[in-house]
Amino acid sequence: MTLKVSKPFFILTTGVTLLAVATLSGCSSLKTPATADVAVSAAAVQSAAGAGGMQYAPDEMSAAREKLALANKAMAAKDYKLAGELANQAQADAKLAQAKATSTKAQIASDALQNDIRVLRNELNRANP
Repeated sequence: MTLKVSKPFFILTTGVTLLAVATLSGCSSLKTPATADVAVSAAAVQSAAGAGGMQYAPDEMSAAREKLALANKAMAAKDYKLAGELANQAQADAKLAQAKATSTKAQIASDALQNDIRVLRNELNRANP
């Protein structure tokens, strides 16, 4: 016994199959960038913390860590779009924290250097009246 399948039915089932494959591959492609975004954001938060972010930019560091935690929760819930958005926001907050920390440390070093120069000038002025 041979099963006859009409041409329109074959085209329809092939189209549905291709659509299903495209949808599933689309979901996995959303997961991959979100996973990468979360990993990059985690590294940015780590880097900002190492640069003194908690000491010199605590608000930005707190925001970065909070958004990173929310991104991880979104990943666990398989909401990859939200995870990617939160990860990008966390990365931006971490970069801002790192920039503020670096800037503040540079300002402190500059102030110390200016103070040293002032002390040396005072010493020179006392030695050469």
